[in-house]
Amino acid sequence: MSKTEAKADVTGSVWKIVAAVGTRLEAGDTIMILESMKMEIPVLAEDGGTLVELSVTEGAAVREGQVVAVLEA
Repeated sequence: MSKTEAKADVTGSVWKIVAAVGTRLEAGDTIMILESMKMEIPVLAEDGGTLVELSVTEGAAVREGQVVAVLEA
């Protein structure tokens, strides 16, 4: 099984987690929404798979490039 890491595109905070661990996601599905400079930026699944790990919680600060979730194909 291959794993895919979802990373934050911007520095900001986790505004809302949309998908729960164990959820099957398709490529392009929203995992969570980040807030940066009053803008909402979705973190999307690049490939389809099952969400096996969330590395952050709502309200947590994240930096650009930080791994925020892991999917397993």
